[in-house]
Amino acid sequence: MSSIRKALCCYVNMRRGFGLKFDNQEKRLIDFVRFMEQRRATVVTNSLALGWVMQCADHRPTCALRLADIRGFARYLSISEPATEVLPASLLPWPRRTAPYLYTNAEIDKLMSAALDLRPANGLRRWTYHCLFGLLAVTGMRISEALALRRDDVDLNTGILVVHETKFGKSRLVPVHATTRASLVRYVQQRDAHVFPARSPYFFVAEQGGKLLHQHVNQVFLTLSRQIGLRGPDDRSGPRIHDFRHSFAVRTLLTGYRKGRDANLLLPVLSTYLGHAYVRDTYWYLSECPELMRYAANKLEQRWRVPS
Repeated sequence: MSSIRKALCCYVNMRRGFGLKFDNQEKRLIDFVRFMEQRRATVVTNSLALGWVMQCADHRPTCALRLADIRGFARYLSISEPATEVLPASLLPWPRRTAPYLYTNAEIDKLMSAALDLRPANGLRRWTYHCLFGLLAVTGMRISEALALRRDDVDLNTGILVVHETKFGKSRLVPVHATTRASLVRYVQQRDAHVFPARSPYFFVAEQGGKLLHQHVNQVFLTLSRQIGLRGPDDRSGPRIHDFRHSFAVRTLLTGYRKGRDANLLLPVLSTYLGHAYVRDTYWYLSECPELMRYAANKLEQRWRVPS
């Protein structure tokens, strides 16, 4: 095994030791090491790294990922090999994330009410979507996390949900408000009365008791969104299910700012609740909501204001 491959193994183990899956990054970096070996290179240089990054020049997001991967690896290598060069981050700006749609409470109420009109009128389907959309709105959970919830993951006595091994390999506890717990209790009563005995271990189930599939949820969401005016009849883009998560995060931050809470304490708590891998992912919301930006600017001004 070459020295650069040994270094990569150590680097990957270190990153995984921080709690990251690091699977996709490892695959890309193995490709880079192969790229180096083909050129009989033993030290990472800017020209070498750039040559590898730009192999995907026709796909900018992939280039940005490669740049992030190689910069991290190069910084690690530079500790033991001073000749290592690290590409500047400004070389290829990271693609801008899609601006979130922030739902109003009225829009969420409309969507949940529309779910109750789903057919069949005496079926479980309408209650499933009513409860599912409501849970997403008040917890900010990812749709994949909500659909993966099993019956044993939902403690109806304490109102705590257990989210297992999700996007970044993390598990976490999600406490919910008493009113949300009461809604979950009602759904369980409706579900078990409609489907008995249970046909799957999942908390949210389809009409016949099977696993609720993401593509079916998305189709129902699109239909209801058009029905209540969130999207036009022919719109190919618009509010998404994932925007429930964005709306929850912004609403939580706004509530905290309005109550005068310390952002340095609030943001890490919210980051943990949402299951973010890095607190910086939660800080992103500050730049996506004008009102939050005003609060942040005012806090900064107060901090640095010099008494006259």
